Amino acid sequence: MNNFAAVIFDLDGVVTDTAELHYQAWSQLAADLNIAFDRELGDQFRGVGRAQCLELLLAGRQVTNVEELLQRKNDYYVKLLSGLSSNDLLPGVTELLAELRASGIKTAIGSVSKNAVTVLEALGVSKLFDVIVDGTMLTRSKPDPEVFAIAAQLLSISPGRCVVLEDAAAGIESALAAGMWAVGLGPMERVGQAHATIPSLEGVDLARLSSLIDDGSWVIRCLGDNNQNHLETIFTIGNGHLSLRGSTEESCPGENAASFMHGVWDDMPVSRTELVNLPKWWGLDLWVNGVRFHRDHGNWGTVVRELNLRSGVLTRTVHWEPDNDTEISLVFERFLSMDNPHIGAIRMQLEVIRGCADIRVRGGLDAHVDNLGFRHLNILEQTNDGDTLTLLAQTRSTGIQVAAAASVKLDVSSGNNATASPELEKPNECVAPNTLRYCDADGQPALLGETTLSSGQQLTLTKTVALVSQETATDPLSLAQSSLNVTDWNELVYANRVVWDEIWSTSDVYLVGAPNAQLAVRFNIFQLLIAAPKIADASIGAKTLSGYGYRHHVFWDTETFMLPLFTHTQPALARRMLEYRWRRLSGARHKARAAGRKGAQFPWESAATGTEVTPTWVEHYANPSQLVRIWTGDIELHINADIAHACLQYWKASADDAFMLDMGAEIILDTANFWTATAQLEADGYYHLRDVIGPDEYHEHVDDNAFTNAIVAWHLQLATKTLAWLSSHSLKRAEQLRHDLGIDAEQEALWEVVSRNLAPPRESESVLEQFYGYFDLTPVDIELARCANRTQSMQQIYGIAETNGTQNLKQPDVLMLAYLLPEIFTAEQLQANYRYYDPRTDHEFGSSLGPAISAIVACRAGKPEHAYEHFFRAARADLFDVRHNVGDGIHGASAGGLWQAVVFGFAGLDVSGNNWRITPQLPAGWELISFAFRHAGVLHRVSVNPAGFTVS
Repeated sequence: MNNFAAVIFDLDGVVTDTAELHYQAWSQLAADLNIAFDRELGDQFRGVGRAQCLELLLAGRQVTNVEELLQRKNDYYVKLLSGLSSNDLLPGVTELLAELRASGIKTAIGSVSKNAVTVLEALGVSKLFDVIVDGTMLTRSKPDPEVFAIAAQLLSISPGRCVVLEDAAAGIESALAAGMWAVGLGPMERVGQAHATIPSLEGVDLARLSSLIDDGSWVIRCLGDNNQNHLETIFTIGNGHLSLRGSTEESCPGENAASFMHGVWDDMPVSRTELVNLPKWWGLDLWVNGVRFHRDHGNWGTVVRELNLRSGVLTRTVHWEPDNDTEISLVFERFLSMDNPHIGAIRMQLEVIRGCADIRVRGGLDAHVDNLGFRHLNILEQTNDGDTLTLLAQTRSTGIQVAAAASVKLDVSSGNNATASPELEKPNECVAPNTLRYCDADGQPALLGETTLSSGQQLTLTKTVALVSQETATDPLSLAQSSLNVTDWNELVYANRVVWDEIWSTSDVYLVGAPNAQLAVRFNIFQLLIAAPKIADASIGAKTLSGYGYRHHVFWDTETFMLPLFTHTQPALARRMLEYRWRRLSGARHKARAAGRKGAQFPWESAATGTEVTPTWVEHYANPSQLVRIWTGDIELHINADIAHACLQYWKASADDAFMLDMGAEIILDTANFWTATAQLEADGYYHLRDVIGPDEYHEHVDDNAFTNAIVAWHLQLATKTLAWLSSHSLKRAEQLRHDLGIDAEQEALWEVVSRNLAPPRESESVLEQFYGYFDLTPVDIELARCANRTQSMQQIYGIAETNGTQNLKQPDVLMLAYLLPEIFTAEQLQANYRYYDPRTDHEFGSSLGPAISAIVACRAGKPEHAYEHFFRAARADLFDVRHNVGDGIHGASAGGLWQAVVFGFAGLDVSGNNWRITPQLPAGWELISFAFRHAGVLHRVSVNPAGFTVS
């Protein structure tokens, strides 16, 4: 089905070029007022209401006859309209309108002009529109969404099923704010924020329009360079082994440029260990007429970045004038191959638009890199052989070798070819290769090419790189060199796209009626897919592979929030991440022994070896001269049960008995042993877990946290069931684990006793107390907590110690428990706990983990309108940097939670029992959710609509 049911046309510049008549009318008025008026100022009037245009024209000048001036301009305009006829329809309009109406797709005009009806009648097309909305019906002008919202309402079509055709930036902003698909007509610098852009409607039919919308639902686009570190993060690319932040090829002031590889850890102060920034392989240096291509040099046009989520290709386009006589068009493309996890490629296409250009371009490798000022790499050797460079470096503390090999090719051609080749195009032969010469500097081998181009000529530089570490190869340099067996751009792109298509075939979530949600969901899925370890013994850190936040350490975020996507769509990757935990059981056992306990205690933050790497002290966020004690590594214990829960969910989804026999059972059983050594029996007859931290980290050193106690009890019961299953399926393995883990009859009995006698939470009117004493804390200032203008977390406002004494929540533990273990809540308890804890939670600036899960619980509690609000908090978190910290990296848990919010929340998939069921709760306007998931080893494809669902 089409992802739209109505098309709303702007009038000026889309249906007819009355923009020129408006320009002439404003020119006449400007002349009357003796005000200079030119095309550049006139372009700012596009799509803007008459009164706002007058304000722009007056530029602060004070006049007393505003209404008279507006009427005078309109009189000039109406007079110019007298010669309008059907001949003034823009190319393609009549044909597209005819096909849309024949196909049953509704049409409308959405214009701020008060003369729209007059214009349409003069053009002879007024009857081809079901609805005409013009300035006489509006109280607000574009970019306010009112004009398009009214059109959708009159058409009786939900906004998410409408396409807007616009030629003005204000109109595009209006359409996006209305929650509609936006197609921009005109230059990228004016309409580039639209989902898709085209020069005009000439040659555009329904099939082409549908294709534009489909393609646009896969592209994240940004115009300009504002908030550089945020852009670096959201334009991160990767392939499950390597990543590259969206930093520029030429380097830009203030960048936090980085490329990471799973498994390449090195020691550092405070945070103990981190993934190493790889040698800079993406850099390109360009000089035109002796001027270096750099943000501080020459005149820059609008920078456009586009991330194609379907193929993982990042494109950056810019027009640059190194001097007054020369104009250059530059297109940079890059991707990390999903076909070969060691390969990355960059292509620069340069075309001379005007003038003559002496070109000098250099591409190479650079080991002089650091992690925010901390250097990790020592240079071992570097070589060159023709058009191939190599570099070998080694981490300073861990001694891991990292090799890079790069092939650089330079081609020159004539003609206007400065656009990317179709991604599925078969390889082409290169044209007129130029000679490159070797440039040698310590740690910086490079190849330099020089040529002179005239107007219309194009230079293409292609740089293919292989990066390999000792973590995946005994001889990384040899493997890097041999991996460069294919360096043709089109071949690499084609192979990459084939694998991406296969991945998306099971991982995609397709939405109808929700343009903003569609892009956000695909973006967040993409960020997890590019970070999931493809070949390394690794897992996904809290900030994925996209930034320096949390130094890539692995938290419970992975198993509880990110892993379900992989468990149900890419089980091989889920297994790899659970294997990461199993291979680090020795570290977990070491931590338990250090605390004087038996069993295994997984670290709160894990890295290379599975030992605890949570910092003990960090600088205070508001006063760096003060240190803050970090207690999570000592007393946030629930991660054991979280990992056990993930093992069970993977097993249920995959039916992978081999995993449970070889690894899963050992994880579940030995981490259960830790609980019986930790819970203490007291005089009241209950076992207690005192001095802990639950998921809500606003409260430290609490007793009997409801989430922790309940999930521990569940974990102990799971251990009993797991051992029974193991005994029936492989008695030998069961006996081996009994012996190795010290599980005798007494220990089994203790699991049962502790699970049934862990201290239950106090309960008041069906509300479970988050931890003992929570009900007695200072109540939340609800007005402050829900203040729309608040820009800090409640903890920042009150202070760490002070917040600990209030009921303010970083995230709602009891609701998290209701999500993971829904079977222990009655319907009445679920609703009561949601009503109580939701308003006490700092959804806006507390934990990024919370909103997506709150959306799911809200759905189950019968609060779909709340669920939608929570969903969009998660959906906007990274794309719009709502917490002002995305420069540190993607919020991986929020990304995984967003997938869960759609699938487990709005679609209503429930896999908590032995079978699965679906109870949809689609938001208003959503007409379809389509996704795939695995259960019991079977892949199901589900389409959910407001009336029900279908399964194949």
